[in-house]
Amino acid sequence: MVDDGPLRTAVDSAWSVYRARHRDVDAADRRRCLLERHLQGRRKASESNGDAQELTGFGLAYLARLSDDEC
Repeated sequence: MVDDGPLRTAVDSAWSVYRARHRDVDAADRRRCLLERHLQGRRKASESNGDAQELTGFGLAYLARLSDDEC
């Protein structure tokens, strides 16, 4: 689980929005873990570390690109 404040907020926000749009997705779905890893990597690669809103946007875009086959 993510323990960094803005990163955790971004993961929680993106996941909540994604699940609201995809009601058939379980809270413990593997995509959440993939989202966490993606945003952690994104934040490490960024010079600015990004804020929660920016990371949330990146997270939503990432989840939109995921196919069910990747999960």
